[in-house]
Amino acid sequence: MAGVAHSSLCLTLLIVMITISSPVSAQLSVSFYGNTCPSVFDTVRTATRSAINREARMGASLIRLFFHDCFVNGCDGGVLLDDNGSFVGEKTALANNNSARGFEVIDNIKTQVDQACGRSVVSCADILAIAARDSVVELGGPTYSVPVGRRDARTASRDGANNNLPRFSHNLDELIRVFSNQGFTAREMVALSGAHTVGQAQCVTFRERIYNETNIDAAFATSRQANCPRVAPNGDSNLAPLDPQSPNRFGNNYYQALINRRGLLHSDQVLFNGGSADSIVTMYSNNGNAFNTDFANAMVKMGNLNPLTGSQGEVRVNCRRVN
Repeated sequence: MAGVAHSSLCLTLLIVMITISSPVSAQLSVSFYGNTCPSVFDTVRTATRSAINREARMGASLIRLFFHDCFVNGCDGGVLLDDNGSFVGEKTALANNNSARGFEVIDNIKTQVDQACGRSVVSCADILAIAARDSVVELGGPTYSVPVGRRDARTASRDGANNNLPRFSHNLDELIRVFSNQGFTAREMVALSGAHTVGQAQCVTFRERIYNETNIDAAFATSRQANCPRVAPNGDSNLAPLDPQSPNRFGNNYYQALINRRGLLHSDQVLFNGGSADSIVTMYSNNGNAFNTDFANAMVKMGNLNPLTGSQGEVRVNCRRVN
């Protein structure tokens, strides 16, 4: 009997240990909405494609919005929340204020998904994750599976956004640290930075680089200065493509631009500036398939950052407000 009791105790402890150590992300599944909203992927894809057809830049904006969501308390839709009496949201954080965009697109997709499947079925966090993947694909990048089942947060953190998100002024060591804090390797950081193969940046984010830095192609600097005056705040919001060769097409041209000293942001060019990331940039510039594979895998990994699942959080009716 003592042996039986001992075995039962060991089995109980083993079950408890497995339960405790099992990652929350294991509860995410591609088939999570198989019964409750089987059309969710088609609905999001159609709406995302329509938004990008209206404005090509929107694809990059949705990818960035997903990234900025996941790096602050996990992929919980927190970035979508407006300020309220209980908290200050993330929209006014340094990296988001007057630059994060795509909120109206997510609202529209949410409306369409709810019309197809009912309210309080598909979370805003999942809609953003799917829309980011669909944006990558629509712009010519790799596809990958998006496990779903995330729940929406009931709060947001401007302080978290200010502390956790990379900045355009960061040096290589700072970028490696910020990504490492989220569990990413330096190689994964360089791969995710390749999202800058699409999209645009505001003059205020690259003015210092094009006027005062030396590791920049002179002709490139001159061309960018034409639309970004030296003296702030003149032209602060003027836009330039992050990838000068193919700003609306996903690919590995971004890395070739870095090798040619044509990175738009300081935080772009530090990836190829005589440091530890040079070899990774060179590899991706020569091997688009390696970049696509690494980028897709890193996006899946990012989507698994600390999701709320089960009874945690909620499924918002309005992505901008808690229920």
